[in-house]
Amino acid sequence: MNYQNVAVIGAGGMIGRALVQALAQYYPDIHIHAFARTRPVFDMTCVTEYAIDYFNEESLKYHADMASHNMPFNVVFVATGILHDGGFMPEKSLRDLSAESFTHFFQVNTIIPAMVAKYFIPKMARDKRSVFAALSARVGSISDNRLGGWYAYRASKSALNMVIKNIALETKRTHPHTIIAGLHPGTVNSPLSVPFQKNIPKDKIFTPEYSAECLLNVINGLTPHDSGKCFGWDAKEILP
Repeated sequence: MNYQNVAVIGAGGMIGRALVQALAQYYPDIHIHAFARTRPVFDMTCVTEYAIDYFNEESLKYHADMASHNMPFNVVFVATGILHDGGFMPEKSLRDLSAESFTHFFQVNTIIPAMVAKYFIPKMARDKRSVFAALSARVGSISDNRLGGWYAYRASKSALNMVIKNIALETKRTHPHTIIAGLHPGTVNSPLSVPFQKNIPKDKIFTPEYSAECLLNVINGLTPHDSGKCFGWDAKEILP
C-alpha cells in the first residue's frame, strides 16, 4: 500500500494516537492529519494536528476541505467512541435505562462518525483504492448477542453498522474503489475498558499499539467486496 494523505479522527484517544504512530512508522511518504476535540500533539514532521468540533458541521466541512486541498484522502479513520463517560455506564438491565444515556451514546458512537463521513468521504480518492473505517464493536452484532445488557452502547454500535452499510451502497456509485468498513479493535487496555476487564483473559487485553497494528493490517487487506461490512482486529467478519 502507498498511503499518502490520511485523516485520523479521534487522534487524541489511545487507539487513534497509536494508529497515527503506526502509520507514520510504516509509510515514509505519508502525510497524516490528526484531529481531536483538543489539538493533539505529535512530534513528527509528517503529522499536522487540528482541534475540531465534531458537533459543528461548519468545522467538519472546513477541516475536510483544508486537509484534502492538495490531495484526496487515501484513508479516513474515525477512532472516536465511548463505552462509558462520567455518569453514563453500560446498563445491566431495563431498570437502568435512561433517555439521556441513549442520546449521549448515539451522539458519540453513531452521529459523529456519520457526520464525519458526510464531509470527508466526498474528499476521498475516486480513481484508486481508498478506505473509510470507523471503530465499531462486536457487541453491536444482533446475531451474536447472547448476554443482553449494555442497551445504549450495543444499540449505538448496531446503528453505526447500519450507517456503514448505507454509506457503502451509496458511495459505490461515485467512488467505486472506496471501501467503507467498521472495525472492532478488541479489548484495549485503557481507562475505558478497565471496569470491564475482570472476566477477560489477559492475552485478550491488547495494548493500543498492538490493536492499532492489527487494525492497520485489516485495512490493508480490505477489498471493495468487503465494503459495508464489519471486521474484528483478527480480520474475521462480524455478522450483523
